Amino acid sequence: MVKNIVTTKWTQKSQFDSDNPSGHHLTMFDKSQDNGDVVGFAPKALMLSSLAGCSGLDVVSLLEKMRAEVAQFHIEVTAELTDEHPKFYNKVKVDYHFTDAELQPDKIQKAVNLSVTKYCGVMEMFRKFADVETEIHLHSL
Repeated sequence: MVKNIVTTKWTQKSQFDSDNPSGHHLTMFDKSQDNGDVVGFAPKALMLSSLAGCSGLDVVSLLEKMRAEVAQFHIEVTAELTDEHPKFYNKVKVDYHFTDAELQPDKIQKAVNLSVTKYCGVMEMFRKFADVETEIHLHSL
């Protein structure tokens, strides 16, 4: 079993520095507070980025193996927070956008489905607390 350790340290005001197992660092902060010129991320928004990154890495790898690469690919995640504390994402929509001159819809659908249902652990975690919807959008060059 793989064990990951992340260390997060309070630096100032409402800011924290966090590392990850690869050794890289990022700054997290409370976006409702004045943090001056600090460039960083809100913790809940990072969860959405993790969801998109996890599934996106799966999809790119699968499309490469299927010989169905695309010219452009992006994921847009839209999420709704509950009104009551503790606020959490209860509805999440993941839109997969693919652009190419010669799209292969069947292979794209298969790659996304495999990520969503089998490979993406972050997607599985989200399903434990949110209704997750996915949609594929195909765009021609």
